[in-house]
Amino acid sequence: MPKLIRITTVPLSLKLLIRGQMRFMKSAGWEVLMVSGPGKEWDQVAKYETCPYLEVPLSRKVTPWQDLKCLWYLYKLFRRENPDIIHTHTPKAGLLGMLAAKLAGVDIRIHTLAGLPYQAATGNKQRLLVYLEKLTYRLAMEVWPNAHSLKQLILSEKLVDPRKVTVIGHGSSNGVDLDQFDRYKLQENHLVAATMRVAPGEEEFVMLVVGRLVKDKGIEDLIDAYLSSKITTNAKLVLLGSFEQELNPLSIQTINRIKDHPRIVQVEWTDHVAYYMAISDVLIHPSHREGFPNVLLEAGAMSCPVICSDIPGNTEIIMHKKTGLVFPVKNIAALREAMEFAFVKRELMQAYAENLQRHVADNYDRKVVHQQILKEYYRLWDEGKNN
Repeated sequence: MPKLIRITTVPLSLKLLIRGQMRFMKSAGWEVLMVSGPGKEWDQVAKYETCPYLEVPLSRKVTPWQDLKCLWYLYKLFRRENPDIIHTHTPKAGLLGMLAAKLAGVDIRIHTLAGLPYQAATGNKQRLLVYLEKLTYRLAMEVWPNAHSLKQLILSEKLVDPRKVTVIGHGSSNGVDLDQFDRYKLQENHLVAATMRVAPGEEEFVMLVVGRLVKDKGIEDLIDAYLSSKITTNAKLVLLGSFEQELNPLSIQTINRIKDHPRIVQVEWTDHVAYYMAISDVLIHPSHREGFPNVLLEAGAMSCPVICSDIPGNTEIIMHKKTGLVFPVKNIAALREAMEFAFVKRELMQAYAENLQRHVADNYDRKVVHQQILKEYYRLWDEGKNN
């Protein structure tokens, strides 16, 4: 029985980014161990994935001494477990996981890339982050960007040996669960609860944003666009996500605007994303940087109209005025215009959403993505046995 170790920096990533993959690999006959830093999500993750897990002192912040300690833990773990494959996600887990795996003599080392943090940095911090990305890729046997645009970016910037790079299927780290994100399979009690939380007026246009409330997700641009638009008195803005002021924080002015405005509703993160999409007229994704955004796949599966920025990743899913609206990133005036267009042209937006639903269903079914990943695991495992 081949052995696989999957590593993320925090267990929330196991829960949201690669949900179901460990469970699927176990059902396919693999021995699977999950490894991540501390987090309240561990019980949920372990129960759903039905795989053992180990908590190590990983942190998303820059913590050199703690990172060295964690590197030693991982090295000893890999020597003890002797896995066939180590597969990492997220920057810190990728760097420490790939380094420890190399030192421990694990031959098959895979890192999935879902975004480039250095794009939001400047100066010396950016140079350091670029160096660490290069180091992670150098230590990995294969690098799997979760988007074709991300692959082209790291190749054009010469961050990685092209021979190492593979995009699985059409892109995405995990596809989308077409059963969970199906508006015809929603439970009425959860739908009622989401409606009561948002409390939309009878004719009120509901605009939804899903994700972390941080600057590089375009939240400040969004608030400026919404408050300066012609539809503010007829539209409610729902922010489904939590504030993260430790990394990439929003300004105090933006936070106060969110908390004080009667038509802006902030809802703490919940697993019932599909229900909020079901009661929304449009999903807005104004992010400044992405890998391959799951939220757009989820909105597509739910036939929820989409407005998004024109960054790589987003534009692999959304084609302007075919499957949604695309505006120039950080362009507040263009975002405002897109919001006003969606308000007026609701039937046209719904037609775009139906096109998107067909595209997502045909190309990003989670069950198919899991099979594609398993096929790659067997390819690497077989190659390793024959060498």
